[in-house]
Amino acid sequence: MSNWTGILELDVENRQGRTVAKNVYFQGAFKVMRPVYHNNYSYPCYYILNPGGGYLDGDTYRMKVSLSEKAQLTLTTQSSTKVYKTPKTHAYQETEFYLKKDSYLEYLPDALIAYKGAKYYQKNVVHMEKGATFLYSDIVTPGWSPEGKQFSYDMLHLKNEIYMDNELIAFDHIKLNPGKQCINGLGFMEGYTHLGSFIVVGEKTDKDLLDRLYKTIDAESGDFKAGISMLAVPGFTVRIMADSTQVIERIITACHHVISDEWYQTKPSFLRKY
Repeated sequence: MSNWTGILELDVENRQGRTVAKNVYFQGAFKVMRPVYHNNYSYPCYYILNPGGGYLDGDTYRMKVSLSEKAQLTLTTQSSTKVYKTPKTHAYQETEFYLKKDSYLEYLPDALIAYKGAKYYQKNVVHMEKGATFLYSDIVTPGWSPEGKQFSYDMLHLKNEIYMDNELIAFDHIKLNPGKQCINGLGFMEGYTHLGSFIVVGEKTDKDLLDRLYKTIDAESGDFKAGISMLAVPGFTVRIMADSTQVIERIITACHHVISDEWYQTKPSFLRKY
């Protein structure tokens, strides 16, 4: 595809125990802020910016992120991703991640908000070497509509493919089409409006971690449904349905804290966005 609305390429590497950028390139309506080393950690956090303020009809975005061996990186967005009315062509974003052995990536974007008449397609492809660790979250949120309709967007299509040593180990496919699906029914949103996912691939995953995650989720307050599914390799997916972004964010954050404590005896960085 040519004439991308926005392009972002980011390569990081480990230099004497500290992760630094090897290459940073962006063009069009995609940018990143200067890296922030929260809590004096040895790895950076990059904030992705969209100067245009949202995704419009026919917008196309491409992102490529590579981590060398033993590199670590936190990647997030400065704010929610807003998809506005797309009367002719859906907005599209594709992302490729390349993780070398013993690298660590957490990609934790803010919520995706789809407004009335929005059509959006997102594809993430992750290429990992054995020993790498990957954490990813997404939250799908219906935007405001003048009629007060809960599901006024036309279509949301999110696809995640994860490969370990060139072998497909996880395929996650979400397609919400309110005009053609019984969106509130069983097997879809089941009466809820917001959907969250937390995908984790890491060799340190074990039964004790999952037991602790179950207890952590059960202890959370609010009206929601959540479940955990094991992957074919050490890893798991948490799926959450609720009626607010904040409830899902709180549950994902709580799970993130458990993983950081169990695996690294640390706390996740607080991604200040205000």
